[in-house]
Amino acid sequence: MAGGAVAVFTGVAALPAGAAEGGASFTRVQVNGGKPIVIGVSNEVAVPTSFRMATTRTWKWPAVFLYRDGASDRLWHAIETSDCIKVSSGVCDFNETMYFDPSEWEMRNSEAGAWKVAAEVYFQGGGGDTDDEGLTVYVKRNSRLSVNASPEPVTKGSSITVTGKVTRANWETRKYASYAGRLVTLQFKPTGAASYTTVKKVYANGSGALKTTVKASKSGSWRWVYYGNTTTGPSTSAGDDVVVK
Repeated sequence: MAGGAVAVFTGVAALPAGAAEGGASFTRVQVNGGKPIVIGVSNEVAVPTSFRMATTRTWKWPAVFLYRDGASDRLWHAIETSDCIKVSSGVCDFNETMYFDPSEWEMRNSEAGAWKVAAEVYFQGGGGDTDDEGLTVYVKRNSRLSVNASPEPVTKGSSITVTGKVTRANWETRKYASYAGRLVTLQFKPTGAASYTTVKKVYANGSGALKTTVKASKSGSWRWVYYGNTTTGPSTSAGDDVVVK
C-alpha cells in the first residue's frame, strides 16, 4: 500500500476523468465535526477531516473533498492526508486536514453555501474510485459585530442608546462589508451575573447599522448577537458596560 502524507494545492477543479470506477469503499467520513466551515478574509482555516478506506488495490493519494454543481466544482486550497493507520488487511483509517486561505487563493462569494462531500483514491497503474458520501457541509463567510452603549454613566430610568454594525467577509475584495437587513439580537448581562439574556431584536439598516433604545434599570453589559444563515457564520460583539446611577 502507498503511504506518506500528501499535500495537494489547487483552487476549484473538475472531477478527474476515469473516476468512480469502483475498487474502494469509504466509511466513517467526518468533516469539521459536522460544523460549518467559516472563513474570513485573511486567516487560513484548517478543517479536520477523517475517514476509513477499504480496498484490495495498491493505492495512492486518498482524500476527502468538497464538491457541487454535479461534481463539476471542488473547493479546497490544500489537503494533507496522514499515513495509513492500519485497522486490518486492506483497511486503513486516515486523518486529513483541508486548508482554506483567502489571503493566498482567490475565492468567490458565490462559493458560500452548501457543498457535498466525496472521497477518492487513485490506483497504481491507472484509474481510481470516487464516491459521494451523502453528506452536506456548509461553507460560510465570517461575520462581525460592533457595539456601543451610551451615555456612560447613565441615570436610572433614563434612556440608553445601543448602536453597532454588522459586517461580513467579502472574499472577492478581501475586506469586510456592510451586511444590510440582518435581524440581530440585543442582549444584556447585569453586573455580577453569569450569562446574558435577550432584550429585543433589531433589523440592521441598509448600511448594516444597528440602533435601538432601552431604559436604564441596572448596571451591566450590552452586546449584539447575530445567529447567521446558510451562507454567513454567526457572530457576537464584545460587551459594552454601562454604569447606572
